[in-house]
Amino acid sequence: MKALKVMGKVIAGLAVLLVLAMVYVKVFLPDTGPAPDMKIKRTAARIERGKYLANHVTVCMDCHSSRDWTRYAGPLAGGFGGGGEAFTKDMGFPGNFYAPNITSYGLGDWTDGEIYRAVTTGVNKSGKALFPVMAYHRFGQLDQEDIFSVISYIRELPEVKNDVPESEADFPVNFLINTMPQPASLTKRPSEKDQIAYGKYLITATGCVDCHSKTEKGSVIAGTEFGGGMEFASPHGVTRSPNITMHKKTGIGNWTKEAFVARFKAYADSSYVSPILARGELNTPMPWTMYSGMKEDDLGAIFAYLNTVKPIENQVVRMEKR
Repeated sequence: MKALKVMGKVIAGLAVLLVLAMVYVKVFLPDTGPAPDMKIKRTAARIERGKYLANHVTVCMDCHSSRDWTRYAGPLAGGFGGGGEAFTKDMGFPGNFYAPNITSYGLGDWTDGEIYRAVTTGVNKSGKALFPVMAYHRFGQLDQEDIFSVISYIRELPEVKNDVPESEADFPVNFLINTMPQPASLTKRPSEKDQIAYGKYLITATGCVDCHSKTEKGSVIAGTEFGGGMEFASPHGVTRSPNITMHKKTGIGNWTKEAFVARFKAYADSSYVSPILARGELNTPMPWTMYSGMKEDDLGAIFAYLNTVKPIENQVVRMEKR
């Protein structure tokens, strides 16, 4: 009987500790510091650089615009910067998340510092944590000047009047999400002459590893980087990302740099129109038409970096219909 009482007290004590921990996480986190007091000077050079990054490298417009999923690769279909792209439970996410409106309609009362904090640490204007489908963990590793350029460009976007639903995370992610933001660890953009270092920087900006790896609970599984296999669920089946390591049989080890660049540039021709998919046909989430605008030298640098990544033997079944 005495042992049962002791056990009961232990369980009660653990329950109290758990509740206190949950209160701490919910009330005191995230804690990445206040938004910096800054006013970014919007020069022509910054706006142009930001336009290139946001549309073709970091591809902010991929999620923060409307995409036509009836066509191959879901090309942009309007609402430029107006948000609304959904990442839902049906797609395997732990809740329903929506890309916010980043035109002046959505960010008009945000300071530059508040946008900067959201992009680089994952904390919004009101201090709430953003779900990391927004790649702030990567953006916080970029050059500050590139972040300034993206913000400068976003500030120039025409207003899109689109009210986006509030994102809602399921339990326990609605608690855990507060532990995800982290302070930025900015770096300097390497010289373009150093192709491998510059390619690694671009890989960080593009987020290739986020999709071209296996994941568990939203995080890349160590040892699977760039080996493909991430699943994208849809009502008609599953699409998986390909292996982009230099494995000769299951990856792109037999590709030349020219073939790699050409794979992207095939969608850059102004006459290219994404084909309409047949009913029930599986699509790819890869925003080919956006990445196709990347400079050939930048694509070549990415290829040079991928050549330094350990080849992974992983034969990916790209698409499986239900």
